[in-house]
Amino acid sequence: MTAEETLAQIAKEVSVCANCTLHKTRKRSVPGEGPANAEIMLIGEGPGFNENEQGRPFVGAAGQFLEQLLGQAGLKRTDVWIGNVVKCRPPNNRDPMPEELAACNLYLERQMAAINPKIIITLGRFSMGKFMPGARISSVHGQMRQIGGRFVIPMFHPAAALHNPTYKPLILQDFARLPQMLEQARAALGKMRAALGKMRPAPIEPEKPKEEPKQLNLF
Repeated sequence: MTAEETLAQIAKEVSVCANCTLHKTRKRSVPGEGPANAEIMLIGEGPGFNENEQGRPFVGAAGQFLEQLLGQAGLKRTDVWIGNVVKCRPPNNRDPMPEELAACNLYLERQMAAINPKIIITLGRFSMGKFMPGARISSVHGQMRQIGGRFVIPMFHPAAALHNPTYKPLILQDFARLPQMLEQARAALGKMRAALGKMRPAPIEPEKPKEEPKQLNLF
C-alpha cells in the first residue's frame, strides 16, 4: 500500500471504530488530514464541536488561530499533516481518558509510520505526553527535542489562548521561534543522513570467475 492508501484505510476504520466509549457520542470521526508525505506532523488532543460536525481537525476558533500561527512561521495548513491523539470528540470537550488514548494510539502509530514525518509538533499536554511522558508542558513548551530519528516540539494548544489570554504571548513567542527550530532540525537530520551514508559499507563487487588455464597444443 502507498502512504495515501494506508491513510485512507485508517480513515475508513476510524469512521466505524467502536474500541472505546467515545463512538457512542460522536457525530463524525476525525482521522486527520494533510499530505501523505508531510515533513511536519501536528498532533492535537481531540476534536471539538466543529470538528465533530465536519469530520476535519482544527476547523473552529482554535483552528483559525493555528492557521494564523502557522502563517507567521511561514507555513500553510496544506503543507502539514494535522490530527489528534483521539479521533472522536470527548463529551463536553473533557480531557481524553487513558483507555480512549490507548484505543486511538494504534491508529496514530500507523499514521506516523505511513507519513514518516521528520518533525512532530505536539499541541497540548496529552499529545506531548505521548512523546515526553512525565514532562510538564509549562516547563518544556517551545523546546525541541530529538526523539529517535525525529524532532519533537511541544507547544501549548491554541485553544489555551482562547480560554486564558495569559497563554497567548507564550504561544506567539514559541511559534515565532518555529522557523529557527525547523532549520536546526533539518540541518541535524541532514548530518544524520550523511553520517549513515558514510557508515554503509561499499558494495562488494562479485568476484570474476577465474579462467581455466589453456593447454598448449604442441602439434
